[in-house]
Amino acid sequence: MKFEHSRPQSQKPYKKDDSARTEGAESSATPRYSKNTSTTARKPKAAQTERTESTRSSRGETPAAAFGSRPARPKGDRSAAPPAGGKGGDRKPAAKTAGNRPERTPAGKGGASSRDERQPTLRSGQVLELSILATNDEGFGVANHEGTRVLVAGGLPGEVLVAKITYVGRREAFAHTIKCLKRSPDRNPSPACTLGRVCDGCGLMQMRYPAQLAWKKSLVARHFRKYPSLFEVAIRETIGSPKELGYRNTAKLVIAGKNNDPVIGIYRRNTHDVLQIEDCALHHPLINKVVKAAKAGIKKGKVQIYNPKSEMGLLRYLVVRVAEKTNQVMVVLVTTDQGYNEMHHLAKFIQQAVPEVAVVAQNINNSTGNVIFGTKDRSITKAQTLKAFVGDKIFNLSPHSFFQVNSGAARIIYEKVRELANLKGTERVIDVYCGIGGISLYLADQAREVVGIEFVEAAVADATINAALNHVENCHFEAGDAVHLIDEIGEEGGADLIVLNPPRKGCDEKVLRSVAAINPPRIIYVSCSPETLARDLDILSGLGYRTVEVQPVDMFPQTVHVEDVALLEKKQ
Repeated sequence: MKFEHSRPQSQKPYKKDDSARTEGAESSATPRYSKNTSTTARKPKAAQTERTESTRSSRGETPAAAFGSRPARPKGDRSAAPPAGGKGGDRKPAAKTAGNRPERTPAGKGGASSRDERQPTLRSGQVLELSILATNDEGFGVANHEGTRVLVAGGLPGEVLVAKITYVGRREAFAHTIKCLKRSPDRNPSPACTLGRVCDGCGLMQMRYPAQLAWKKSLVARHFRKYPSLFEVAIRETIGSPKELGYRNTAKLVIAGKNNDPVIGIYRRNTHDVLQIEDCALHHPLINKVVKAAKAGIKKGKVQIYNPKSEMGLLRYLVVRVAEKTNQVMVVLVTTDQGYNEMHHLAKFIQQAVPEVAVVAQNINNSTGNVIFGTKDRSITKAQTLKAFVGDKIFNLSPHSFFQVNSGAARIIYEKVRELANLKGTERVIDVYCGIGGISLYLADQAREVVGIEFVEAAVADATINAALNHVENCHFEAGDAVHLIDEIGEEGGADLIVLNPPRKGCDEKVLRSVAAINPPRIIYVSCSPETLARDLDILSGLGYRTVEVQPVDMFPQTVHVEDVALLEKKQ
């Protein structure tokens, strides 16, 4: 599940013209636009992109920052230029010279090479009028300009937009909206944030919420329809989140700039430039208060900020977690070294500015990579953990604990799993990728026994504590390789129900085969990626399991991410 979870991939960045007007802005200085209008192209610098996901990690922590990433470059139109001659072409073969080589036809007279003909006609900075035909899986509006696919941030199907090209690739280009000439009825007339053209966090912010829910169901359906084995699966209407805004209880943010002018936020799309986030509409209000307090504390204490280019400096990341029911906050300061005095003074400043901060910890990460957390932790405050709730279940959260970022939607998912499980009290349940035990504890009171499996030992330690906190005695957890542990459980008598709740990359096929070998009557698969969910359900179909239904749940309103709960039954 989640915004904080996908591993970064190297991509070519594209330049953003920050002076460009956002949608709806009008001025006499607005460039004239036509299909042939262009400005001087600017060549983007190459850089490695760091991303997280609004997204769920593989129980490790990926780079802070952006809530999503630009979609993988599509295959596009791979058609070659018309043949110069022979059976497939209408033109006559080119005349030969005395040297028996074909003459070169001058450019502009129909003799351009195949390579030249495949080059996009667009230029960075060009302003166009575009008709949006569809929305892709990353929330970009899709248009076509003279054979080139153009992805427009915030564009909705049926709209006609004035857009400015920001990046041009071989077969596609990216653009942001300057003005909307024809609006979709699904467009949100007053979105809560206007940073969509530079921030990947809220790919659907421009869309009314009911339309977002319908879009997410169609996203799931598109991935399922790629597999014949899933054609007949019932996909339910998306269940909305109790909160459309302010629902995120956790934020992992980059710290950049200088100590007299710190910047705390996320990476701009496809760059290493940090976009300042002070009043994010998705964050719990206490997170935004902590961000402002941290900035002020860095200035006052003159705390040196880490520079990844020079590899100098102390403070790297700010991680904030809110326990909503108790209204308490945990702050984790990620640094390159101990910096004892600086961190204690900064922690004290933040606590004075935001009294709800009950826990401050420090994590030391002196690696040069883009993973947030290092291996060394120390507590700055006496309190070391928070108590958070999902429904009536209590969870003990440490700085590294994985916990759903939307507690209200997490409760919907857990209750849906319990409903589909339909336990009678005599069953043995295996919860694979159990994390800190959320689903396990929700099922324990209706099962004979629940066994949670998780690779990360710290998560298993948290899950064991959480079972004790909830006075659950028929639930235990084991750390180790999932395949090995599932095989052991199979030898001990198997299971009546297996729950799979993997990270975004889905399950390894070996895990799926081990699950099928136990031969449970039912499987429940909880996924934060429709793409990997469909892939894995197709594999399970080949292993003898039929997908009965899929229930999408909106864990991440305003974003392109959706959670799914799938029920599978053994084929007769």
